[in-house]
Amino acid sequence: MKLKNTLGIAIGSLVAATSFGALAQGQGAVEGEAFYQKNYNDSVKHVEDGRTAGGSLGYFLTDDVEVILGYGKTNYTRSNDGTGSQKIHGDTGSLTAMYHFGTVGDAIRPYVSGGFAHQSLSNVQADGHSGRDSSTFATIGAGAKWYITDNLYARAGIDADYKLDNGKWDYAPTVGLGVNFGGNGGKAPAPAPEPAPAPVAEEPAPAPVAETVRVQLDVKFDFNKSVVKPNSYADIKNLADFMKQYPQTTTRVEGHTDNVGPDAYNQKLSERRAAAVKNVLVNQYGIQGNRVDSIGYGESRPVADNKTEAGRAVNRRVEAEVEAQSK
Repeated sequence: MKLKNTLGIAIGSLVAATSFGALAQGQGAVEGEAFYQKNYNDSVKHVEDGRTAGGSLGYFLTDDVEVILGYGKTNYTRSNDGTGSQKIHGDTGSLTAMYHFGTVGDAIRPYVSGGFAHQSLSNVQADGHSGRDSSTFATIGAGAKWYITDNLYARAGIDADYKLDNGKWDYAPTVGLGVNFGGNGGKAPAPAPEPAPAPVAEEPAPAPVAETVRVQLDVKFDFNKSVVKPNSYADIKNLADFMKQYPQTTTRVEGHTDNVGPDAYNQKLSERRAAAVKNVLVNQYGIQGNRVDSIGYGESRPVADNKTEAGRAVNRRVEAEVEAQSK
């Protein structure tokens, strides 16, 4: 089957894949992409500029950092400078790390990338031999992804290759279409079998004077994670049940981190943790979104000593409190 037909099937599959519904962005996500490049081949003698089509598969180590395996097939290049317009064919494999700016859920996420690639390219026979030449090079790139939906995206950017064997650069403007699936997306994962529910705060017996009743929440997180652990669901459900019992109540979910890492990164991480708990309250337990506010305080409000691992574990938390007047 011709390559253009194969790419057509691949792109169609990417679009169709968005109908599965279990797709998301963020840490743990996998991205599959079909791409197309215009190649400016300045580093290879007697070869015209060409085009490359291919695909890639990436995995998000964090919400921002993705590791990508790529493969490209060059079929539209010819020799020049009086060499008979010979057809040149090539295969390129690559390993790339890509850093995304912004936060999970943004429609536009700029990126920078860097890595290494290996290319096998057929020789220009007029140079005195035939067969294929191999070359290893370092790669850098920059561009942006447009998430058309949470799961379908388009990409535009430019890649540059530095040939390690001759010290010359090639350039390739690139466009791509891909899908993103399997990440946490700042949302709660499907919960494990729910344990026996914690006792719901009982309304005190009627009394002449109204009494204040409250429920407090303290959810702990693993290092550098914003995913709610299954053992916290019962406590969050307890808070949700209390808010259903007192429908006039609202709450503010407050996210915190330890002091490991840059302040700006910890601020975003605390916001994602607060948003994750809010999503459980709203999407899992049916609390209206306008009754729950979320905010992140980064590392600015520790409750334990950040000099110890035990203290840092306590500081990686989300807190919330709801109180009501019981008659």
